[in-house]
Amino acid sequence: MIYTCTFNPAIDLVLPVPNLQLGDLNRVQNEAFVPGGKGINMSVILRRLGLENTATGFLGGFTASFIEAALVDEAITPHFIAADGITRINVKLKGSVETEINASGPTIDAAKFQELVHYFETNFQSGDTLFLAGTAAPGMGVEAYVTLAQLCQKHEVKLVLDTTQTYLTACLPYRPFIIKPNHIELAEIFGVTIETQAELIAYGKQLQAQGARNVLISQGSEGATLITETGDVYRSNIPKGKLVNSVGAGDSMLAGFMAEFLQTGDYAKALQSGAATGSATAYQVGLATKADVEKLQAEIIITKIEE
Repeated sequence: MIYTCTFNPAIDLVLPVPNLQLGDLNRVQNEAFVPGGKGINMSVILRRLGLENTATGFLGGFTASFIEAALVDEAITPHFIAADGITRINVKLKGSVETEINASGPTIDAAKFQELVHYFETNFQSGDTLFLAGTAAPGMGVEAYVTLAQLCQKHEVKLVLDTTQTYLTACLPYRPFIIKPNHIELAEIFGVTIETQAELIAYGKQLQAQGARNVLISQGSEGATLITETGDVYRSNIPKGKLVNSVGAGDSMLAGFMAEFLQTGDYAKALQSGAATGSATAYQVGLATKADVEKLQAEIIITKIEE
């Protein structure tokens, strides 16, 4: 079974306001409500690429039903713990400049978190995969990530980890199957400036030495680099296209990578799929479809780096 976990989901209320006037009444022609959260994005991509999965985490209030219904529409199984509060609504103002207003979300106490732990303890089987993505909800800290990382190690579950520096590094001793920092985050982890591909690989390998089995480093317009636990290093380009919206592109890359790897076990093919999926999302409004990915796949060139 494949699970995704989003501790603090959201509904993104996207409002096109081309001539925003602060302090005055502004009207919009067509608002959009979009389920948000890194794990939720990954669930959608995985299902669109043919992999059944269960989306977990915490949802509460009237907004919970909207997110669950949207997941069901995508043929994803929702299994969220009921939060004591209302799942947040984030406002995205699209005008001459973009403005985002993100709410904090409901507080998750220890008892609620233990409900989620119990669910995984009851359902995890060896060979399962857990996508743990995004940041903590109010009331939670690094111990929540460590607890789930330990649980994955105990049950021989592949942990796919995409989160911020503090949470990511705390989980490294528990051997996550793959982590996905971008090149900026990688430099921040070590407090350095990375100027060359060789330096990028060297610091990626340091994360392996600390426990990560595989390291996927996204590099924006420069493509991506994959350092595998088998000792191979691969580099991908990105296909031609116009950046429309980078939100969800990194989530799509990792989900596209794992969708291919879980089916074939081929790292090079998985990187090709991940690069195509991330680009397909970046070049349009909304998350990529399978057809979008297939259109770009042939443009992705994978190079094995010989060190």
